[in-house]
Amino acid sequence: DSESGFSARTHKPDLSKNENTKHGLRKPGLFIVNRQRILNMITTFTEELKEVIQFDAIIHIETIQELWSGYGTIVRLHLAGSTEKSVIVKRIAPPKKAHHSRGWNSDAGHQRKLRSYEVEATWYTEFNDRTNDQCRTPKLLGYRSFPRHSLLILEDLNQAGFTLRKNTLTKAEIKQCLWWLAAFHALFMHTKPTGLWQIGTYWQLETRPSEFEAMAEGPLKDHAHVIHEKLNACQFQTLVHGDAKYANFCFSQDGAVSAVDFQYVGRGCGMKDVAYLMSCIEGGISSDEMQDSFLSHYFSALRIQLQLHNASVDFNALEQEWRSLYPIAWADFQRFLVGWAPGHWKSNAYSRKKVLEALKEIEK
Repeated sequence: DSESGFSARTHKPDLSKNENTKHGLRKPGLFIVNRQRILNMITTFTEELKEVIQFDAIIHIETIQELWSGYGTIVRLHLAGSTEKSVIVKRIAPPKKAHHSRGWNSDAGHQRKLRSYEVEATWYTEFNDRTNDQCRTPKLLGYRSFPRHSLLILEDLNQAGFTLRKNTLTKAEIKQCLWWLAAFHALFMHTKPTGLWQIGTYWQLETRPSEFEAMAEGPLKDHAHVIHEKLNACQFQTLVHGDAKYANFCFSQDGAVSAVDFQYVGRGCGMKDVAYLMSCIEGGISSDEMQDSFLSHYFSALRIQLQLHNASVDFNALEQEWRSLYPIAWADFQRFLVGWAPGHWKSNAYSRKKVLEALKEIEK
């Protein structure tokens, strides 16, 4: 469910390549079919976008990625006669029957995805313009809803200089993402999630009954609801991004960061985002020093950003509460992960250590 892709598949036909050939011989029929599909896409997007943004013609289409489980597609449209050289269009067209790569094809999952796209539309139309350069997001250019699909038309972050997408991050780049999260959390501290998820993140317990049932019996499953409630009952609540993985951050050459994909934004403890971002570190966090460096950077940034946007917040009380909930946030995500994909690489020595810390705290 991400708006960023590591590579774009171009729909601009190139006869010099062999994608439509075999043994050096072109296959005209296949090319004609592909060309007609491209023309149909151009016609469809032209008709659907003409009432939203001004442009003369679509001159080139790139598919950035298909949405999870076949719920639509994200494309980059290169335009002529527009103030925007290119735009990103997220076309949400839910299938009649969903297909999930891991077999999670429940009605609850389908309804969760439908709700996530409604939430994202609300985010962009009602909340997104409150963000700033410290927690940069793509600008909304327009939104249209049709009987069977909808369109989000967004600023192309590539045009704004955020041209880099990364599979792995350096420690410095992780800290850039932590700064973005701190700025986001500070800006939206105590914001009511009207129209968003009342409990943010894509793994929150109430929306994942099948994954919970699939968990092996044990202490984590036994205490899953307690973990859930501890996070939801904390005093300092903000809006969490809800899917703060590497793929949802876009980088500029000079080190600035922007984030995309707001399907699971909602109310929550900021440690949910922090733990999830740090779960993306391949092999896990290797030492307490590494963990402390990241957390110190995040809380330093949070202090600075709160002074700018929510100076009345008692930062010392917030830091004490959220630090105590850091292992709880890890346990919450691991609860989902072990039910959804047992043996996943994000279940590692560090994550297991955090789960044990959380359970020990709960069982006091």
